[in-house]
Amino acid sequence: MPELEKITLFIDELEALKLCDHDGLTQQEAGLKMGISRGTVQRLLSSARKKVATALSECKAILLEKTLCNQKGGAK
Repeated sequence: MPELEKITLFIDELEALKLCDHDGLTQQEAGLKMGISRGTVQRLLSSARKKVATALSECKAILLEKTLCNQKGGAK
């Protein structure tokens, strides 16, 4: 794996992706569950989907990192 280019996926992006695409929650429901706004969920989803699609289509590694959002519910 060291030779693969890496894409960083933040845990918040993964959680939004799981809640909406895997669990079938709406962005509003996911936001309530995560303690963030629907708009923030939308931004996290958009970013996560692009990163996952890029990693899959271009054979890149996905690295998970800590939170992208601060504890008050906004994106950094």
